[in-house]
Amino acid sequence: MNEAVAPGTGTDEEVPWSRLDRRMLLIHPIEEILRLLPVLAGSFVIGTTSGNPVWGLAATGVLVLVGLLRWFTTTYRVGPQHVELRRGLLQRRELSIPRSRIRSVDVEQRLLHRVLGLAVVKIGTGQSGGADRNRFELNGLPIAAVPELRAVLLRGGQQDDMPAETTSTAAVTERQLARFDPAWVRYAPFSTTGLLAVAAIAGAAFQFGLGRWIAESQVVRRAVETAEDLGLVVALVILVLVVVLVASPAACVRYLLLYGDLRVTDDHRVLRIAHGLLTTRHTTLDRARLRGVALHEPLALRLVGAARLDAVMTGRTAQQGGSSLVLPSAPDEEVRRVAAEVLTGRLPLEVPLRSHGPRARGRRYTRTLWPVAVVVAAGLVALTVTDRHVPFAVIATVVVVLVAGACSLAQDRYRGLGHAVVDGHLVARSGSIDRQRICLDADGVIGWTVRQTFFQRRAGLATVVAATPAGAGRYEVIDIPVDEAWALVQEVTPGMGEAWIDR
Repeated sequence: MNEAVAPGTGTDEEVPWSRLDRRMLLIHPIEEILRLLPVLAGSFVIGTTSGNPVWGLAATGVLVLVGLLRWFTTTYRVGPQHVELRRGLLQRRELSIPRSRIRSVDVEQRLLHRVLGLAVVKIGTGQSGGADRNRFELNGLPIAAVPELRAVLLRGGQQDDMPAETTSTAAVTERQLARFDPAWVRYAPFSTTGLLAVAAIAGAAFQFGLGRWIAESQVVRRAVETAEDLGLVVALVILVLVVVLVASPAACVRYLLLYGDLRVTDDHRVLRIAHGLLTTRHTTLDRARLRGVALHEPLALRLVGAARLDAVMTGRTAQQGGSSLVLPSAPDEEVRRVAAEVLTGRLPLEVPLRSHGPRARGRRYTRTLWPVAVVVAAGLVALTVTDRHVPFAVIATVVVVLVAGACSLAQDRYRGLGHAVVDGHLVARSGSIDRQRICLDADGVIGWTVRQTFFQRRAGLATVVAATPAGAGRYEVIDIPVDEAWALVQEVTPGMGEAWIDR
């Protein structure tokens, strides 16, 4: 390991401060320009309209200077007990992380970093970091030095003064669990990524003043006139089809850029996930911190036989924003195969689930049908107030369609509801439009809550909440019969629910 990233063997104060790689003198200014591109564009517009281009040049010069100062004002050191980072000019900040608290070290290579042979190292402690300014990120280390640095940081700062032959681990065989298949791109349009991409493009268009130009164009005016001729319902249907046609290619492109060249490997100690075409991300998941898996099966993905897989890890909470992705949208059988590999020797993901009974089914129907009743009543009131005549057959057809759709959704929600306890593991499934199946290790549960709303009390049901420092932080078993709630707690963590069972 070179001197820039080598931890000392004495005290933290004995380790000299180091700077990021000098090649960041090129990347930092470009990053600042891209980050404040709208401001820069506005400066050029002001300069052009006033006949004085100095405005744009001055803004560019300021951004370049700020980028250069980021390198000169950033230093770091990796000591025996702490990792420290200093940055900032006007507002100086110093971040310090005890090495024993480090839970994750992720590596990212953005496009310019890949070209110049650099990487971004992100260090996480498993706690919510708050604002971005508190993120511990070493932006600009030589890629060749990253593997050794990551290994040193994940040792926890307890073995740095030991001989190399003592701290080195035996060679292990790394096996590949999954690799990106270009055919998976067909699942991208069935997620929200396409709509998000379209929204981002539209937002950028309006930010640069293109929105008004588009709104006043002849194409949009003709579209509005055509919509008025066709009627509101037909126009809405056409609009939805246009959005789908635009969003689908955007979703496919985004999927390729994010997950292209995906590789998931396992050496029985850590899982390694690498993916991305322009920006490459390398995530290391320590099996010692693995507490289960989450299988995501949104309705749209289920209809095409696909799912997504996340790992439930301590030190990678949802509040922290840490990614625990194992597989993006992929064939359901492939996702379940990889999930079984991740859970090697622990618990098969496929286990029969206990039904929550007729009262839970009735609650599914009640919660789904009452919004339909409200919508129908509001529609009838609106027709009465506006004195508009709509044929009874049309009203009846709309009501039947809404009720049939609501009943189908309620039944699907009930089919997706259930739980099981196998060998000290809790398996819970719920949802329809956004269905999720969780397999959680009992050792990862630090507390339980049995919660009842007013309507749950009337139905004799409860929600059991398992608190954990991993993943989302809490996982729920929804609408379980109340007389089974504490029995479930006792079954997962013996002794914790015993005092409440007979109450």
